[in-house]
Amino acid sequence: MSALFQDLSASKAPPGFRGRPAWFVQLWWIVQSLLFHTSPQALYGWRRFLLRLFGARIGRGVLIRPSVTVTYPWKLSIGDWSWVGDHATLYTLGNITIGDNAVVSQHSYLCAASHDYARPTFDLYAKPIQIESEAWVAAHSFIGPGVTVGRGAIVGACSLALKDVPSGMICAGNPLSVIRPRPRSG
Repeated sequence: MSALFQDLSASKAPPGFRGRPAWFVQLWWIVQSLLFHTSPQALYGWRRFLLRLFGARIGRGVLIRPSVTVTYPWKLSIGDWSWVGDHATLYTLGNITIGDNAVVSQHSYLCAASHDYARPTFDLYAKPIQIESEAWVAAHSFIGPGVTVGRGAIVGACSLALKDVPSGMICAGNPLSVIRPRPRSG
């Protein structure tokens, strides 16, 4: 019986999609499992070191919890003084950039890739995600491929962002909608 919608037997990642050889990807996954995830919570410098060792660009004072998962660190850039909370997933099949003083809260999922469901081979594609400086992605939120969360914006808890989030706005829900402007301090 032939497939009506998709035939995964012909599916494969585009050439060079991972950005590193398969052995390097596997090495990172081993290091992440044995040295990153098992590190004591207070060893933020150790986790920054490991990510940088594998090609991530990590700024000063970045706090990344040990339970964070990063698929390909060489496709990750995080600015100064930003935080990534417990059990957040940075699915860096495409580039993910997090600006200065930004927060990605616990259990959030930043997904920089998807599949072309219109093709029977279900082709994989990547689109970069950008979390601009001073933005906050609250707990359990999903940020889809190609989305920019604008400077100082807030994505409320348990929200789904499949389109850009305007700077300085508080947005929430599924579908995501603008709630109101974010108050400025000072």
